[in-house]
Amino acid sequence: MLAAPALPARAQTESRTVRTALATLEVTEFARGLQHPWGLAFLPEGRMLVTERPGRLRLVEPDGQVSAPLAGVPTVLAQGQGGLLGVVLSPAFATDRTLFLSYAERTPAGGRTAVARAELDGSALREVRTIFRQQPDASGGNHWGGQMVFDRDGLLFVTLGDRFSLRDKAQDLGTHLGKIVRIRPDGSVPPDNPFVGRAGALPEIWSYGHRNVQGAALHPATGRLWTHEHGPQGGDELNVVLAGRNHGWPIVTFGREYGTGFRIGEGTEKAGMVPPLLQWTPSIAPSGMAFYGADRIPGWKGQLLVGALAYRSLYRIELDGERVVAQERMLEGIGRRIRDVRVGPDGLVYLLTDEPEGAILRLSAR
Repeated sequence: MLAAPALPARAQTESRTVRTALATLEVTEFARGLQHPWGLAFLPEGRMLVTERPGRLRLVEPDGQVSAPLAGVPTVLAQGQGGLLGVVLSPAFATDRTLFLSYAERTPAGGRTAVARAELDGSALREVRTIFRQQPDASGGNHWGGQMVFDRDGLLFVTLGDRFSLRDKAQDLGTHLGKIVRIRPDGSVPPDNPFVGRAGALPEIWSYGHRNVQGAALHPATGRLWTHEHGPQGGDELNVVLAGRNHGWPIVTFGREYGTGFRIGEGTEKAGMVPPLLQWTPSIAPSGMAFYGADRIPGWKGQLLVGALAYRSLYRIELDGERVVAQERMLEGIGRRIRDVRVGPDGLVYLLTDEPEGAILRLSAR
């Protein structure tokens, strides 16, 4: 099932017109032939890097042609939701050619989320080194997190899931489960992290009380980290994440237990725990997000775009500062599971579709 395609995939030109509240979009299948693509990063020379969850990294040319798999990618545990996950470039990529990959790493107890750094050298990765490993490891194939974002100081945020069966550990500062961590590009700990020097707390931790964060982006004006995370049966959340804050899982949540619908924890709010800016019930299964700051799609500037796996759609969220004003569900008619959302250097929006025959979709205004 996970065999790599024998030949690189060629560019496609299929497109369709979709009307939305603020723009009429042309949705083009820019590239295809990707197996469960997960993460996307734009290279300065106009190409893209795309991860495939089974464990492959591809280059995509400006015409949509997809390369053969790059050599040197770490071995991944492709189990359940795990595999090769996010990819992000060093802030100094133009000179150091360094990139970072998040992935599920196999361990004797099962697996854990890890981060590796490497140099891109033609069609291969060189000097590959793992700089972070989630502690502890756990059995099972769910809730790996895996999103990565560099802040304005060149420090790396990494989102880490609760691994599903260990959800109570999201409140335990002695583990990385259900946390967001902030590290230097070499994996060391910044001295101003909120829990440095606190007994019983891991110094990499930036925030806690998360379930499974699979969308993360810096606000273009404030530089603050925005994330969204999967709830259980309902209760998906959009959050602004600040240093040292507790986001509540599993003590407070709008979600319910799978199957039974029973309440989880103590309710939907509690003093000292950060409420979400927005919650989705029923669950939309949010994945990937980006702030739109370009002019190519009129009316979208300053708004937030969020992919939805469950509803096979893209959400446009109107903001007034850190307040959600309105939202629009778009693209549900195309029937594709949206995994990642990125704004390209050309000001257009690029989407990854999480499918066995996955694709890159490009959105432009007609």
